[in-house]
Amino acid sequence: MLRYIIKRLAMLIPVLLGMVLIVFSLIHFIPGNPAQVMLGQQASKEAIAALTKELGLDRPLPIQFFEYVKGLLMGDLGNSFRTQNPITEEIWPYLAATIELAFFAMIIAIFIGVNAGIISAWFQHSWFDYVAMLIALIGVSMPIFWLGLMEQYVFSIQLDLLPTTGRDNIRDPVAAITHLYLIDTLIQGRFDQFSEVFQHLVLPGFALATIPMAIIARMTRSSMLEVMRSDYIRTARAKGMSMFWVVYKHSLKNAFIPVLTIIGLQTGLLLGGAILTETIFGWPGIGNYIYNAIDYRDYPVVQSGILVVATIFVFINLIVDLLYAAIDPRIKYQ
Repeated sequence: MLRYIIKRLAMLIPVLLGMVLIVFSLIHFIPGNPAQVMLGQQASKEAIAALTKELGLDRPLPIQFFEYVKGLLMGDLGNSFRTQNPITEEIWPYLAATIELAFFAMIIAIFIGVNAGIISAWFQHSWFDYVAMLIALIGVSMPIFWLGLMEQYVFSIQLDLLPTTGRDNIRDPVAAITHLYLIDTLIQGRFDQFSEVFQHLVLPGFALATIPMAIIARMTRSSMLEVMRSDYIRTARAKGMSMFWVVYKHSLKNAFIPVLTIIGLQTGLLLGGAILTETIFGWPGIGNYIYNAIDYRDYPVVQSGILVVATIFVFINLIVDLLYAAIDPRIKYQ
């Protein structure tokens, strides 16, 4: 197992290096000079040239790339062109916001999706099966931006039940410790703030959970149907074992590996693809951070933000692979 983990971590290096090269190349193809964007349209050519030199953008691209990779190897993501702050210091609050939202969404998606898939397989061809799979099909097809706007209209404007935007109450902001607000409010014993933060999570969380929830439900149903036709399941039922015990103890464990794969992939995608949800709900996450950096041609922020998300995505896949062996003892990593 240890050798396998070391091998996977070693494979991470060329993957991330290739990703850094691609992102570095693409971001420098975006039209516009960061110095021009920072100084404005009325800036003189001399001022733009001076700032370009100060930012190191006058050097050849291979040298800029080498310097950036050199900094990465030393744990330095560089400084933001716009704020001049170290990216390692300013990126975490945004990343923490996205992590909190993405994992909240995945908890919803897993709980509802897995159970809907199980019940659909258990009562195949029943009205619940047809309705659940129809809803899953709609969930996969529904644009997140439309769903988010409808949630705001119904639950915030019409019913006035949940807040529309943000992470907390602006009149009583959370004192950030870890920047994971649910944890921070519990650490400080502020259960009133915990309730506020939870309410702010509900609408964007459900909007973000819709697509993975639908995919997980469909995959769970398909995998469960295949397992429930197995001989050992028929034997367990013939021995008089209750259907609930057969489904949740025997069938689910053996059907969960493909579902786990989907969960891992969808978690990684949520971390990198929550920008629409973050924009609609005013969520200060990593997607908005990178999007604003693109507007300002803030190359180091864009490169480092994508690198951090890609690294998390790869580590999530590694964790999923290791969980395979925990779920199914027949799987061995040598």
